Amino acid sequence: MTKFAQTMNTTINERVAQLRAWMESHHLAAVLFSSADDHASEYVAPHFQCRQWISGFDGSAGTAVVTLTDAALWTDSRYFLAATQQLEGTPFCLMREGEPDTPTPAQWLSSQLHEGDCVGTDGRTLTIDEARILQDELQAAGIGLTLDTDAAADLWAERPPMPHEPITVQPLEYAGTGAEQKIRQLLHEAHKHHCNALLLTALDEIAWTLNLRGSDVECNPVFYAYLLLEGEQKATLFTRADRLNDEAAEQLHLRRIDVRPYADVAKTLRSVQGRLWIPSDANACLMAQAEGLPCYVAPSPAQMAKAVKNEVEQEGFRRAMARDGAALVRMLCRLKDQVAAGGMTELAVDRQLTAYRAESPLYRGLSFATISAYQEHGAIVHYEPTQATDAPLRPEGLLLLDTGAQYQDGTTDITRTLALGPVSEEMRRVYTLVLKGHIALARARFPQGTTGLNLDLAARYAMWQHGYDFGHGTGHGVGSYLCVHEGPQQIRKNHRACTQVPLLPGMTVTDEPGIYLEGKFGVRIENVLLVTPPEEEACGQFMGFEVLTLCPYDFAAIDCRLLRSDEMHWIDAYHARVRNRLMPLLTHDAEARKWLVEATRPRFS
Repeated sequence: MTKFAQTMNTTINERVAQLRAWMESHHLAAVLFSSADDHASEYVAPHFQCRQWISGFDGSAGTAVVTLTDAALWTDSRYFLAATQQLEGTPFCLMREGEPDTPTPAQWLSSQLHEGDCVGTDGRTLTIDEARILQDELQAAGIGLTLDTDAAADLWAERPPMPHEPITVQPLEYAGTGAEQKIRQLLHEAHKHHCNALLLTALDEIAWTLNLRGSDVECNPVFYAYLLLEGEQKATLFTRADRLNDEAAEQLHLRRIDVRPYADVAKTLRSVQGRLWIPSDANACLMAQAEGLPCYVAPSPAQMAKAVKNEVEQEGFRRAMARDGAALVRMLCRLKDQVAAGGMTELAVDRQLTAYRAESPLYRGLSFATISAYQEHGAIVHYEPTQATDAPLRPEGLLLLDTGAQYQDGTTDITRTLALGPVSEEMRRVYTLVLKGHIALARARFPQGTTGLNLDLAARYAMWQHGYDFGHGTGHGVGSYLCVHEGPQQIRKNHRACTQVPLLPGMTVTDEPGIYLEGKFGVRIENVLLVTPPEEEACGQFMGFEVLTLCPYDFAAIDCRLLRSDEMHWIDAYHARVRNRLMPLLTHDAEARKWLVEATRPRFS
């Protein structure tokens, strides 16, 4: 363990001790910390990172629970290795979510506590369903639950304040559809369910609806707010008015959208006339404020509307992907020589790629923290290099590079695994099996009504035949200059609500199978796909995918003996498309053009 980690873990131990003293004074037997903010966000502003503050674990998903004698942290397979390392020396034991013998937090609490005990949590960080399920499970064991516990408010002395970054306009030339039309669309859906008003709580839905963007959350162009729609001429945005730039303020004024303080949403809800649509992922405390009102609780209609990209957004994605691909090619064409010369590290790769991306006037930042993972670090699914872990790159083995950017006309997300020099037969086999699954999903054709659960097998079949698998999802939606992880659709093997959502034309979804061998290396390959319009076939209408991402695969890592001829031809065709699309963007970089020609030349035709 590093000196820094020892210091951090000592601090965690001290925080847990302080929390336990606080719990005794508040007559609580346990406190639960979720990962979310008040809006069920995946990534949150520092102000809301209470689970990380108490546990030291910095992954995007997890739940921490502290009793008077024990502590545990739940997270999924993406973070097993990272969590094991980060929890070392702390009071927290790791609970591996999804494994057969792992209890849920409620089950664990029921075994740890006694009848009559009470658990505290901040209900603002739990959805309506999450709070109900937790309460029901604890109640079955005779344990109470209070939703008004914010231990961090009392104990986190240096807690960052709520962010209030500027709010700007997303121009119609990139949004494609005006806010007025979007509001009409959402209210039309609300009226179908006999609702007079609709509350939006998800930050990306609010930004999408109003064609506004912010920077309250790192890598996510969103802002903390609520939006209440009570008619085409009556809407209220709950946020600080002084953070709106002049253009954004003018747009809201023209649309007759009032701006009120963020905290006013609760009392305003109590005055709503008629039936109110509350999203099912709204927080439990907000739902309590609407108690007594006629309410309809269901997924927000903005979720599906946002997921289906209009033609302007689709074209924006194509431009952004080409721009991003050109930046990647400029970095990749120099990488192996730089590694051979010495001095390149995981972080240096990120810095160099970011510099090339930033040359675009539409570049707005990264879409997530770059995963630049060399050799054994590649087996840590969501590894993020730091100054303490930054590994030097050598001219051998594999570098897993998972990276993305925010451009004003689109969001990118790409993974390439690169051979920096000689690689083992095992590495080539694993890389090729991942590539086969990646190609199979990209080539899929499927009838209307097909879901992510139906398609997941395509990406896993080849590796399953060789005894490999991976724990994370195979694909997620991507926002249009919004969050890089977007619902409601997902491709994964688990039976969840997101895997039951039919894929629709205009949806984006990633294609990112992987294989991770702990202590050795990891391989992941990822493109963003666009669901294409249906075509009439003998047995009905069938859809497919357009591959949006443009960047070559690494032939040095491929074991051609494992590829079928149709897979070989697909690679050649994809590379021809990459070359044709990117060449015009590399007119001032002769080295990159030369490299691209070689990297995409036909190998199998």
